[in-house]
Amino acid sequence: MSVAYTAVLEVSEGSVLFMSGLLHAERVRRGTRKGTRALGTYKQAVLVLRWFLEDTRMSALARDNNIAVSTAYDYRDEGIAVLAARQPSLHGALLAAKAAGHSHVIVDGTLIYTDRVSTPGPTSGVDLWWSGKHHHHGGNIQVVSAPDGWPLWTSRVRPGREHDTSAARADPDLLSRITDWISDGALALADLGYEGEPETFTIPFKKPKDGQLTVDQQAYNAIHGALRCLGERANSLLKTTYKNLRRYRGCPWRLGDIVAAALVLLHHEHHRTT
Repeated sequence: MSVAYTAVLEVSEGSVLFMSGLLHAERVRRGTRKGTRALGTYKQAVLVLRWFLEDTRMSALARDNNIAVSTAYDYRDEGIAVLAARQPSLHGALLAAKAAGHSHVIVDGTLIYTDRVSTPGPTSGVDLWWSGKHHHHGGNIQVVSAPDGWPLWTSRVRPGREHDTSAARADPDLLSRITDWISDGALALADLGYEGEPETFTIPFKKPKDGQLTVDQQAYNAIHGALRCLGERANSLLKTTYKNLRRYRGCPWRLGDIVAAALVLLHHEHHRTT
């Protein structure tokens, strides 16, 4: 038994048309013949956006569109792919930040929760995707944001067991691009999770063991914290806008593309990149 009801998707018509346009271009690229798809690009766009915004179950999306669950997965994955392909590169994002006059960017890691994936890690008895810091399975995503906490770029995913420094080092571009960024006198603020890269990131002073910070160091940390804390807004914006980022139930290695797709949607919906 089921009950039909009217629902409203909290997204602009422009974002649906944007998504639909990307899907149409992909069908043209593939040479998809007219009339061979179960859904048009507009309905497929709504399906994809419902999953991003509301984390709607795939079985519900399939039922609502009178298609097979496997087809719903295919349509969703196609939507993720066309969006992720439009993610700005870190080089481009930092060039845009420089053109916008930003004196600094903020780098922070966030854990996207996942269901348990029993993949052995380097430590015996501990899953690869288990985060000891968060006490949860998940994937580590590095986020670069503007001074006001607007997300500019997101990284590929790394297993949740890795700390932020390890995740940053694993990215092929992050450290080198940030090094280029600071070479022009700008700053890249980060928390003590990046203390392994003090030459790259501007981090606060760490309280010495059995010691105290000086007054100047405490003042420095207070100013640093007031500026850096706005970076938390970037992670919050992504997770509160797109419910599917609060807990992902698929292969965690796909999280990089999913977060990148969410970033592209966020930029388009708010007409802002920097």
